[in-house]
Amino acid sequence: MSISVFDLFTIGVGPSSSHTVGPMRAGFHFSKHLAEPQNVRRVLVELFGSLAFTGIGHGTDRAILAGLEGEEPGTVDTEKFLRRVDEIRGGSPLNLAGVHAVPFSLPRDMDFNTRELLPLHSNGMRLTAYDADGKVVASSVYYSIGGGFIIDGDGQPLGNTAITGTLPYPFKSMAELGAHVRASGKNIRDIMWENERAWRSENEIRWQLLEIWRVMQECIEAGLAHEGTLPGGLDVKRRAAKLHKKLLEQQQGENPPGKMDWLNPYAIAVNEENAAGGRVVTAPTNGAAGILPAVLYYYTKHTKKPTEEGIITYLLTSGAIGMLYKHGASLSAAEVGCQGEVGVASSMAAGALVAAMGGTIEQIENAAEMALEHNLGLTCDPIGGLVQIPCIERNAIGAVKAVNCARLALNEEGTNKISLDSVIATMLATGKDMMSKYKETSEGGLAIRGMAVNVPEC
Repeated sequence: MSISVFDLFTIGVGPSSSHTVGPMRAGFHFSKHLAEPQNVRRVLVELFGSLAFTGIGHGTDRAILAGLEGEEPGTVDTEKFLRRVDEIRGGSPLNLAGVHAVPFSLPRDMDFNTRELLPLHSNGMRLTAYDADGKVVASSVYYSIGGGFIIDGDGQPLGNTAITGTLPYPFKSMAELGAHVRASGKNIRDIMWENERAWRSENEIRWQLLEIWRVMQECIEAGLAHEGTLPGGLDVKRRAAKLHKKLLEQQQGENPPGKMDWLNPYAIAVNEENAAGGRVVTAPTNGAAGILPAVLYYYTKHTKKPTEEGIITYLLTSGAIGMLYKHGASLSAAEVGCQGEVGVASSMAAGALVAAMGGTIEQIENAAEMALEHNLGLTCDPIGGLVQIPCIERNAIGAVKAVNCARLALNEEGTNKISLDSVIATMLATGKDMMSKYKETSEGGLAIRGMAVNVPEC
C-alpha cells in the first residue's frame, strides 16, 4: 500500500490533525455511507482513549458534528460551522449527511468514554445510527492514527489516495530510498515526482504543490497580522505579530536580528492560527504544522537565490522523509508522544532544506537523522488538552533546530554513524515505552502542573 505526498500535506483546519481533521473525516465517511439516512432517528458518537481525554480542548466534538453534516476539512467554513455547533447545542437538529434532520443532544448522544480503549489505537471512535424503533441501522469503528489519516475497525485505510499497484520507485525505508537514488542517478525530488505520476499529471503535481505552499504562506501572513487572545480558557496571548514587528524594528538598529531569529514568529504565527481553528496545512500533523512552513518561508526570504524549483524540491523531499516515519513508526502523539509530531516535522524540514540548498542524499539523511535524534523522548502533555502550551513555542524551537541541523549537515560530508532508519526505529520503541499519561491524555507532566496555576511550575 502506497501513499501520496498529498496525503501527508492536506489543507484542513485546526487545532489538531488527529483530534479534529481525522474525526471530521470519520463523521463524513459514516454519513456518506449510510444507505438510507432518512430512516435514522438517532446518532450516537462514542470517543475513546486520547479522543475522550482531550477531545473537548481539540474540538473533536464539533469536528465530528461537521463531518456528520457532510463537511470536509479542506472545504469547511469554520466560522459558519461554529455557529452550527451553537445551534445544535441549543436544540437544533443535526443535518445528517446534509439531507436529513436528526435530533441530537450532546450530553446524551456524545460519550467521552475515558474508561475504555478500542484495540487498534488510542484515538478510537464508534459511530452508531438507530431507527425509530431503536434498532441499529449502521455502526462503524474508526481510528484517527495521526496526520489526519483514518482507518476502519479492521485497520484498513480510508479517505486517502492509497493505491495497491506498484510505484516506479517503492520504498518504506531510507535504505530502500537511497538504493533507488544511487541506482537511478536521480535525486529524492525526482524519485518522488515519478511516483506521484502514478496518480496525476505533471501539471497537477506542480499546481497542487504550489497550492500547498500558497496556503502555508497565507497562514504565516495571517498569523503575523492577528493579535488578541486564543480561545480555550488559558488566556494565551498571540505573540507572532509583536515578535515580527520587533524584528523589523531591530533590523534598522545597531544590532539587527540574525536570519534564524525570523523562524520564531513564522512558526508561532502558524500555530496560533491553528490554535484558533484557522486554515492550516497538515504537515504532517496540525500540532506540528508550523515547522515546515516556517523553514520554507525562511528559505524563500533569507537564503540566496531561492527558486520555485527549490520550493518543489523542499516539499517533495520532506514528503519522502515523512513517509519513512509513516511507514516505520507513527505520526500520532497519542501513540508515540510529541516526538512523532514536532520531532518528525523538524526532521522532515531539516532534510528538505538541505535538498533545496543542493545537498547530497547523505547530507539530507544526516540532517533528518540529527533533527529527530535530538527530539527522542519528547512527550505530549498539553495543558488543558489545548494545542497551545507548550505546542506553539515547541514549533518555533523545532524550526530553529531543523535549520541548525541542515546547516551542520551542509558543512559536513554526510558520513553519519547513526542511520535515519535506526533513529526512526528508536523513536517507535521509545514511544512504546512511554507511559500513556505522557501521550496526549493531559493526565501527566506539564499538563497537570500547568493546570494547577495556568503556568508550569518551576
